[in-house]
Amino acid sequence: MAGVNDIESLETILEKRIPEEELSEVRRILYGKQLKSLEFPEEAVSEAQEKKFELKGYCVEALQEESRAPRVVTVGLIQHKTTHSTSAPISEQRQKNFDRIGEIVAVAAKCGVNVICFQEAWNMPFAFCTREKHPWTQFAEDAVEGPTTQLCQQWAKKYNMVIVSPILERDEAHQDTIWNTAVVISNSGRFMGKTRKNHIPRVGDFNESTYYLEGNTGHKVYETQFGRIAVNICYGRHHPLNWLMYGVNGAEIVFNPSATVGALSEPMWPVEARCAAIANNYFACAINRVGTEKFPNEFTSGDGKEAHRDFGQFYGSSYVAAPDGSRTPGLSRVNDGLLVTQIDLNLCRQIKDKWCFQMTQRLDMYAESLTNAVKTDYRRDIVKDV
Repeated sequence: MAGVNDIESLETILEKRIPEEELSEVRRILYGKQLKSLEFPEEAVSEAQEKKFELKGYCVEALQEESRAPRVVTVGLIQHKTTHSTSAPISEQRQKNFDRIGEIVAVAAKCGVNVICFQEAWNMPFAFCTREKHPWTQFAEDAVEGPTTQLCQQWAKKYNMVIVSPILERDEAHQDTIWNTAVVISNSGRFMGKTRKNHIPRVGDFNESTYYLEGNTGHKVYETQFGRIAVNICYGRHHPLNWLMYGVNGAEIVFNPSATVGALSEPMWPVEARCAAIANNYFACAINRVGTEKFPNEFTSGDGKEAHRDFGQFYGSSYVAAPDGSRTPGLSRVNDGLLVTQIDLNLCRQIKDKWCFQMTQRLDMYAESLTNAVKTDYRRDIVKDV
């Protein structure tokens, strides 16, 4: 029997164990409406096989309208292992990730991807468990002029593709502070802006506040040629108000680039982005890295457990959730992969009209309640049984 870290995906278990006549109904219960699979050019399929990464594709359709033409956009999500030794020089580690993602982006272009998002801190190992500043802070770079952004600008222009590139940012203008940041690059290759991580974990091995604190860029939405997009980085997915504000600002697609491990969060992973898509009537795209990254020195979690050299397994399982409650199956838990999803942005307004969440959400009431809740003299509204 396979160990938990060897299970490729929930989908493979279902296909193996559920009779064919029942499988479609099981998928409907788990994923919502049955989504059509995309067909890819033979060249893209062959290249994915040759480069050893999973390639999956689905289509989320909307109703045809008389007043609006379809607004079809193809999004791509990339998950990958950081396979190079964490003891290697920083430049080597970064270049290995550049090379690997370059291979996958090229295939994404062949599949017609318009907007692509990489995993959190995609160009480096997720070293924030170690609490060591050296050498990991050397991965930090300028969000505008750093080597990662410059490379992504080349890809964006070459492939006519909007790129969301999460990096470790070095802010020289503000005394060399470090931020966990996602850079958004237009399909023209222009730097559009950056979004910093709003919520920072302090749980288990996730010692990220040793390196950077909560972001100060708010809830930016970027109006691209392929729709209005936003970025809710990793731990922000645990905060419903974080998701809400991207919707309030008009997002149609919200990417959630992450780095999270099975022992901590895997039962929550299939739920959170999907709940956000439903509650806010936009598409939510969850991306997680794969593999186990081992570090030169041992570290502890502050929980009494023995010192160790790795976080545990990053479980991948990247997926796209739609505003109507449907979602794609996830990518593999163990392998590199590219998930391509063709979506019709008209579905966002159609579901708003159907469920009326925006009309009934009572922002005015909650604004008043939250304004009172943050006051130092706030008294909770509890009625006691005396």
